Amino acid sequence: MIDAMQHLNIDYHFQEEIDDFLWKEYVIYSNSGDGFGHHDLHQIALHFRLFRQQGHYVPPEVFNKFIDKRGKFNQRLCGNMKGIRDLYEASHLSIAGEDILDEAEQFSKQVLKERLLGDCFDNHEAKLIRNTLQHPSHKSLAMLTGREFFGDFHSMNNGWLGSFKDFAKIDFSLQQHLHQQEILQISRWWTELGLGNELKYARNQPLKWYMWSLACLTDPTLSEERVELTKAISFIYIIDDTFDVYGSLQELTMFTEVVSRWDIEASEQLPDSMKICFKALYNLNNEISTKIYTKHGFNPTHSLRKAWESLCKAFLVEAEWFGCGNIPSGEEYLKNGIISSGVHIVLVHIFFLLGQRLTQHNVEIIDRSPMIISSAAKILRLWDDLGTAKDENQEGNDGSYVYCLLMEHQDMSLKRAREEVMSMISDAWKNLNQECLFQKSFQTTFTKACLNLARMVPLIYNYDNKRYIQDYINSLISDPVIM
Repeated sequence: MIDAMQHLNIDYHFQEEIDDFLWKEYVIYSNSGDGFGHHDLHQIALHFRLFRQQGHYVPPEVFNKFIDKRGKFNQRLCGNMKGIRDLYEASHLSIAGEDILDEAEQFSKQVLKERLLGDCFDNHEAKLIRNTLQHPSHKSLAMLTGREFFGDFHSMNNGWLGSFKDFAKIDFSLQQHLHQQEILQISRWWTELGLGNELKYARNQPLKWYMWSLACLTDPTLSEERVELTKAISFIYIIDDTFDVYGSLQELTMFTEVVSRWDIEASEQLPDSMKICFKALYNLNNEISTKIYTKHGFNPTHSLRKAWESLCKAFLVEAEWFGCGNIPSGEEYLKNGIISSGVHIVLVHIFFLLGQRLTQHNVEIIDRSPMIISSAAKILRLWDDLGTAKDENQEGNDGSYVYCLLMEHQDMSLKRAREEVMSMISDAWKNLNQECLFQKSFQTTFTKACLNLARMVPLIYNYDNKRYIQDYINSLISDPVIM
């Protein structure tokens, strides 16, 4: 039932009941002395995933019973497609050093792909397998992919499941109406701000900016936070375009100095477009800081200003590299690229907007861009750099890790470089899992936002299918719910 609720994106309504139930189940498991006490791959893999998602550690050795003498998963499991799908799902909750889960992912993925190539299953099973491969639960956003699972449950003759589907349909429609209202607020703000007319070179994509906020903060009660976060995200894109396609190196250096000083008078020396951009950023930062202080009693001005300063300095480094034809090492590029991804800006705003555990200690941790933030940033940067095309409105050149890698290692093929990047993304996910699932410094709402940002990345940067994210936007905002 919990698995179905999560896939249908209605689990947040029953979170207290889910928490209580999984804790009781985990206590039973912990006190059993012999693990799960049975050899049902489906049950073990499902419990493993649900427990880990809940922050309850289960060792990967629970899968040892499915390993043969060669240290590989037993081939006799291949006929248990339900178990194989759950094993694949479970493997995505791995952390560093868990080789058995790496083996589980490779084994289950191969079995599922071979099954798809065969002709011994019906269309329903093929859809189940494709959805599992394309949208593993832990690395997907249920609000975007949930409706793809309606058909998965269609053939199951189960009373409570039918009720869940009906409930999910109503819930989706209510959320759709809320999203439409939030988009109207953002559109009015963007129109009144006037930057779309003033800064002709900048991307004008308020709906795309909003999708990041909606992905990170999925709880319907966080409507105000989503709107404020979207405003901040818009300036990441605007400033990125200022550095990529507008300013000269001298002008960009001046702009970065003004942001570092956070001096409205010093901005008068800037070109008109940069002056307008900085003043709008300055005002927005003050507005958001005031709202956070009024609601949560903590003034985030210093942290937000330092975050914008770091972003501009990272953009300037890239402008100096590629404007002068200098190619950094892969390590240098990635270290800077983690900052220029803008992820720290997004997550530091979320941290303060949520107002949870606003201690000086946690603020100092957030300011240093800890692993929970840098891992998500690395996933975004590397995914973006794997893209085969630029944003359709982006004319600038800000490099890529793949290109730096190829220049640094002249004998490396493009295929090998891409494989290296995919391996690094996998490692970054393991670090993110470690921080989000088993570290308790931050509240669940914040850690979920970090996970959700990483989950959103493949959708935004799916350059092979430019309409991919637009289809999801339409499904969330305007398409009727059909089950």
